[in-house]
Amino acid sequence: MILRKTWLLLPLGALLACHDTPRSGLSDVNKEAIDTLMIEEEIPEEWVLRRNGKIRNAPVFEEVYQRFPLDTIDFPIITSQLVEALEHQQRLLDQTRPRRIHRIGDLVITPNQLEETIQILKQWQQTKPFFIHNHLNAYQLWGEDRRGNVKFTGYFTPIVPVKKTPDANFRYPIFSRPLDWQGPLPKRHEIEEKGAFDGLGLELAYAQDKVDIYYMQLQGSGFVEYPNGRQEYLAYNGTNRHPYRSIEKFMMAQDDLDISTFSIDAIKRFLSANPHLTDSILFQNPSYTFFTPRKTRPRGAGSVPLMGDFSIAVDKRYIPLGSCLLASFPVYDRKTRQLRHEYRIFLAQDVGGAIRGPGHVDVYMGVGKDAQRKASYLKHYGRLWLLLPKPNNSVSISN
Repeated sequence: MILRKTWLLLPLGALLACHDTPRSGLSDVNKEAIDTLMIEEEIPEEWVLRRNGKIRNAPVFEEVYQRFPLDTIDFPIITSQLVEALEHQQRLLDQTRPRRIHRIGDLVITPNQLEETIQILKQWQQTKPFFIHNHLNAYQLWGEDRRGNVKFTGYFTPIVPVKKTPDANFRYPIFSRPLDWQGPLPKRHEIEEKGAFDGLGLELAYAQDKVDIYYMQLQGSGFVEYPNGRQEYLAYNGTNRHPYRSIEKFMMAQDDLDISTFSIDAIKRFLSANPHLTDSILFQNPSYTFFTPRKTRPRGAGSVPLMGDFSIAVDKRYIPLGSCLLASFPVYDRKTRQLRHEYRIFLAQDVGGAIRGPGHVDVYMGVGKDAQRKASYLKHYGRLWLLLPKPNNSVSISN
């Protein structure tokens, strides 16, 4: 028996008409159509679905990847935006050297398989791939608990107001990496409180708020915006190699801190209202990220442009860069209550310092405040399947 299922009510012609809707800024009419296209996952009614999207009593996996019948899934439409992301994915594989064969549990994954998966998906562009299970196999990742539960979090590219030279308001420096430093690099508090880099000429720009710099460091890159409106992209340029420690976990453990949620916006509001606590909280994380100017779009570890709602950061020991994945993605409301899961396609194009193990992926949400809001509240569970071509599959497809 099935707990729930959303049926696709639009005819195929209506599906095709919606394929080129932008990823953001949807018109009301198109957004309504797209919402109708979102296909919810079928959940056996004997499973218990928690509020955060985690399935409590699913069967335990014996292997990291477990074969799953793809014909039981109502596959999402291959939109023009997804095809653009797949083109980036192909370039990622083309420039990867050496081309490794990945052995993960009992599953062997070759670069040729990853490329063939891209080509299969592209041949269904602007259509709904009703018969794709004849060409692809799906392998479910066992997640963080060996029951298939994968945690989805989000990241984004911030825009931080800056000035090129410091003044009374813009006084917090954004640093490039010191190239001639001898010995271990200093920790965060040594850089910010003790001025470890003073006089070295490493300042790229100055921000009003060190919390903005902190969250740009967590995202790994960002745009800075000068008073005349000019924006400059600052790309990741390494860290001080001290371990990352979550300030959110530290704050949750403090009984005397009056904060109800731990989203980025909530933490920023709390620190703005309690500036005397800012250093003591930020210094709990000794890790520090450096930047360098780049004339490019935000790129991931795969050196291709990241696309909001398609690119994900993974632990490449479990999910090779260049992989195409099907997700049962958690959908939630503004109060972060889990509402449902819907099927989405994601592309492994990035890595992250906090992304470790087979139970966590980070979804890239895009640039700016709206992307920050979406990333800030995503801390929910879903399921994830690696897509690979069937043995002896022909890429030539006819429906």
